Amino acid sequence: MKVTRQFSFSAAHHLTDYYGECERPHGHTYRLAVTVEGSVAANGLVVDFAALKKIVEKKVISKVDHHDLNDFFKNPSAENIAIWVWKQLKNIGKDTKTKVQLISIQLWEGDNTSVIYEGD
Repeated sequence: MKVTRQFSFSAAHHLTDYYGECERPHGHTYRLAVTVEGSVAANGLVVDFAALKKIVEKKVISKVDHHDLNDFFKNPSAENIAIWVWKQLKNIGKDTKTKVQLISIQLWEGDNTSVIYEGD
């Protein structure tokens, strides 16, 4: 079964390898969906939503919320941010002490645009 939890954070950035409006500093309210997959345990859960929230907030949200993403990324495109998020969470089963595996990261850079990353 697949389980998804959504998060949001606000951050500023500018694209360094792009020529157009997005090369100037600007901000977004990002939305992040983290999807894991596993079997339903005897307690009826694949993973505790609260445990998933705690890990994602610690490993991702606390590091990027209300920051300038150019301080962390050479070129903070949605694609590069999604890859970074994946790397932070790829061992999420160990962190949540469950047998779940990370399946996908979806990152919205506004209401109408998103990227989906499903790993290496």
